[in-house]
Amino acid sequence: MPAPRAITLRHPDCLFMGGVWQPPVSPGFFDVLDCSTEQVVARIARAESDDAQRAVAAAREAFDRGPWPRLTPQQRAVYLERIAERMEVLNDEFARIWSLESGIVYKVAKPRLGFFISAAFRQYAAMAQTFPFMEPRKSATGHQAYCVHEPVGVVLAIVPWNGPAGLMAYKVAPALLAGCTVIIKSSPEAPCSAYLFAQACEDIGLPPGVINVVTADRDVSEELVRHPGVDKITFTGSTAAGRRISAVASERIARVTLELGGKSPALVLDDYDMETAARTIGGSFFGYLSGQVCHSLTRILVPRARQPDMVNALRKVAAGMVLGDPFDETTTAGPLASARQRASVERHCAQAVADGATLVCGGKRPAQPAKGFFFEPTVFADVDNRSVIAQEEIFGPVLCVIPYDSLEEAIAMANDSIYGLNAAVFTNDAARAIEVARQLRVGSVGHNASRTDFSIGFGGFKQSGIGREGGTEGLMAFMESKTIVVDQLAA
Repeated sequence: MPAPRAITLRHPDCLFMGGVWQPPVSPGFFDVLDCSTEQVVARIARAESDDAQRAVAAAREAFDRGPWPRLTPQQRAVYLERIAERMEVLNDEFARIWSLESGIVYKVAKPRLGFFISAAFRQYAAMAQTFPFMEPRKSATGHQAYCVHEPVGVVLAIVPWNGPAGLMAYKVAPALLAGCTVIIKSSPEAPCSAYLFAQACEDIGLPPGVINVVTADRDVSEELVRHPGVDKITFTGSTAAGRRISAVASERIARVTLELGGKSPALVLDDYDMETAARTIGGSFFGYLSGQVCHSLTRILVPRARQPDMVNALRKVAAGMVLGDPFDETTTAGPLASARQRASVERHCAQAVADGATLVCGGKRPAQPAKGFFFEPTVFADVDNRSVIAQEEIFGPVLCVIPYDSLEEAIAMANDSIYGLNAAVFTNDAARAIEVARQLRVGSVGHNASRTDFSIGFGGFKQSGIGREGGTEGLMAFMESKTIVVDQLAA
């Protein structure tokens, strides 16, 4: 039986600020579409400038005068554990929302969300016992000293539309453990996960103003970035938007973490089976959010003589994908998130053909399903690494096969990009994989698969971002270090 298509929230017509649901100053809303049917499934309150001011005031009050930053990390960890427990109860609803708003297949979303959301809060709750928030040191003069890690302040977390719940968790959990208060600015295309999260925070009794949720368009988002009451911005999204946020934040030296775009290479070496590599790359790529993932392996570099084998294997993988309703058990690939995103993918495919790449399969909207923002799994061969389709992030189900003549050339092409987010090396020799990985200018490298790991750290080199999310570095991003030297000699 198909799942109900409407999204039910307690207060969709309000914003969550200062621990209460408040109507926006001006009545306005965003329509949230089911990207499989193009029907409205929710209407969410639209925050304007006055609402942004109220959200900052609530977060500022909670940080400057509320209890949250003054609790011990261990006391804050208790709340993080409660949030994790509540997230597990709501896991299926988060998965259903993700499928409706972004198009991910429901059976893929359910286990993945559980892995990300509750795991994030539990990981940081555990760090309350292990992270050295106050480290004793000996100063150069021999005096007793301490390196203290304190919360950066009010955090603006700007969450994207492609994976809002999981990405929100890895921003909010470390910020809360650090002692920060947070304004979550959700995307108009996919705001409902943030609302469900606000409900969970209300349910577990999080102190007022520690979490605030607004949904706004770009003009209000920029106003929040500019606001002097916001100490730190953490953003996941396009590199173009990240450049703008960085420029605006730099005017007042606001702290930023930017997790931006990618054009990640998969280097398939001469000793590896092409069909195995194609199944690993293509199956997960086409079937997980239809390629709407920043760290997707979208450039497949193969030995020139082996390109036909890879192309034929990818064609089989693409032909085996079943496009359809994300809630149908037989579906293996859902739609794109919006008409705008599909139009962007179409333009990139047309440009690839004009630039001389060989269209192997796909490249267009399917005849069926007739409704929804669907796009066929697409493979291009004979792609020039300097062409538009090989250099720009497409954010859709489009793979580029790029032939190389030597391993040195493959490494050079892999690094020839403004991006440096993720990569993979396919070889039967683990030592060789590590040797190649050390030469790649990227934040993550997987052996024989895409193996990103937020529990260790995730982020990119070059224009793929600044800073890391997850792990110890993800916690330190929400803290400032303070040196205290005491007027007594160290023992």
